[in-house]
Amino acid sequence: MYVVRLELARCREFPEGSSAHGYMLRLPLDAGSRFSAGNWARQRHKAGFTRFWGAEQEHGRLSHGRHGWGLAFDDDNEVEPIFRSVEHRFAVGEYVSITERDGTTRPFRVVAVLPADLIGRPVVPARPVRGASAIPARHS
Repeated sequence: MYVVRLELARCREFPEGSSAHGYMLRLPLDAGSRFSAGNWARQRHKAGFTRFWGAEQEHGRLSHGRHGWGLAFDDDNEVEPIFRSVEHRFAVGEYVSITERDGTTRPFRVVAVLPADLIGRPVVPARPVRGASAIPARHS
């Protein structure tokens, strides 16, 4: 599972895009950063999302049906389709289009992709950073 942050890309409503509007997705991705139906079948209970739109937040789950992948909100039965979802790569810098409940298809930019098991843990470099000095031991 991966956590993917999508932020609203440039569009008519937001000519510069918006980091305050988007989605945090928890997705089963394969080695090519695409949806993995096999991983989803085994871990569908872990796949979901939070839509953030200014101060508002809504939650839901990842849905897979005859029209591909979509986002199903907890409070209703509507699904927001992810356009050409089978083909999309969820990699930093890529764009994804989602048709939202108001019928508008909006572009979103992938700004972060992290393994879900790292979320909530402190990030520690696996090896020393070049040029960084070690912390000297305390002597009493």
